[in-house]
This record gives sequence, C-alpha cells and structure tokens, in this order.
Amino acid sequence: MAVEPVVYGASERPPRGDYARAGADYTCAQDFARYTSADHDTYRRLYERQSALLPGLASDAFIAALPSLGAQDRIPRFEEINERLYRATRWEIVAVPGLIPEVPFFTLLANRKFPVTDWIRTPEEFDYIVEPDIFHDLFGHVPLLFNPVFADYVQRYGQGGLKAQGLGACELLSRLYWYTIEFGLIRQSDGLRAYGAGILSSAGELAYSVQSPAPQRLPLQLERTMRTRYKIDTYQQTYFVIDSFEQLFDMTAADFAPVYERVRALPEYAADQRDSA
Repeated sequence: MAVEPVVYGASERPPRGDYARAGADYTCAQDFARYTSADHDTYRRLYERQSALLPGLASDAFIAALPSLGAQDRIPRFEEINERLYRATRWEIVAVPGLIPEVPFFTLLANRKFPVTDWIRTPEEFDYIVEPDIFHDLFGHVPLLFNPVFADYVQRYGQGGLKAQGLGACELLSRLYWYTIEFGLIRQSDGLRAYGAGILSSAGELAYSVQSPAPQRLPLQLERTMRTRYKIDTYQQTYFVIDSFEQLFDMTAADFAPVYERVRALPEYAADQRDSA
C-alpha cells in the first residue's frame, strides 16, 4: 500500500518529497547521486552561515557535538554519520521523503532511529523554508543525538508518543516536542543558550530567542507547556527554559496519562499569551 505525505500546519502547498520511494515505515534510501552541485553548495553556505552564529547563542553541548556531523562543504552521506553516531549513542539516522505521520515517527524514535528528510531547499528558500529539509534535520537535530542524555530523552519521547496515540493525546505531547526538541532553551552557568533544532537552524531566531526582550521565557513545566499552542510561521513568543538535559529525561519518566487528563480540563494558552506578572 502506498504511503501518503503529511500536511504541515495550515500550509496550502502540498508537501514536497517523493513518497513513492518510501517503504511501509516511511523510510527510504538516501539517493545521494541525485544531489546537484547547487544542492551541495546550498548546504555548504547554510552550514557556514549558521555555524558562525553559534558562539554565545548555542548550548555548549551542541557546539561540542557539531563536528560529529562530518562534511561541511557538501551534503553528508547518512552512512558516514551513522558510523560515528551508532558508536556514540546507539542511534542512527534514516532517510524519509518528508514529514511522516505520528505513529511511524514515534516508532522510529522509540527504536533510536531519527528520520531525516533527504531533500534540500532551493536557493530561493535559503533564508526561510516552511517544512524541514535536510539542513534543518541534520544541522539542527542530529548533533545532540551524540549526547547520551539528550539521545535517551528523544527515545523516551518516542515511546511516550506511542502511548499518547492510544490515549488520544498526541496534540498535547507534540507541544512538548515543539517547546523542547524544536524550540528549547537551556540555562548554562554563563547564560541562556539555545538547544532546539528549530532555533539552531534559523539565522534569525537564534539571536532573537536568546537575546531579544520581546518573547517571554518560562521555566519548563510540563502542564504549562502542554497547554500552550504554537505557530509554525513566526518566531516564537514563548520559550521554555531547562536547567539540564537530565531534567528533560527525568521528566519523561512519569506516567503522562493523569497529566493529559488534568490538561484537558484546563484552558489553553495562545502561542503569544503572556503569564501575569
């Protein structure tokens, strides 16, 4: 049976990606020969620009792990990354044609496999792209999978996602993913830093999230996070801050079923709604 693409947010444009290439679990082979010289140049320029912005803004753990991606001047081969990644944390990356449904996504994470979109944005989309491409997934997500504690958190999130699907709570759990794995901030001894992939792969939001006085930054609290909606097409107006990756891992050890019940009985927060002083 053919797999179907996933519609992302409220976008009217159908998702790109050749889903006919995907197997039943939505994974496919990375067709490395398909990349053009322009594709490799786009990756090189994105990597060069983004890595130059990291000092003082990205978490120390991310900066330390980034060289593990390997090639900077071209799109890396997934098998080359996997040789290092599996040795480090027993994770591997797998190619997917684009966004995939919740259950296959959670299943891959629960089995320590991270889905990476294998196509790259066009030069015209250099500064902004709505849906994740190979640069976002590789540069933003994969380095911290070399961190044992964070890697264990992502696996535990996938396991929790499968449970949430059975409880009809995927939307609530998706907010935790959004505000940690995608747009999380961490407080280091020398100040606030970003660890979320959506921030780390964005030239504009990296400085904004850490330095701008505009957004509110709240200590990560499970129920407050799950009650907070989010927007996909603007900088975040609310960020949640952790003190350590151990905090994330320990938080997901709890049974979320009663948390979901409590959250469903409470009003939601708009993405830009501020807490009272």
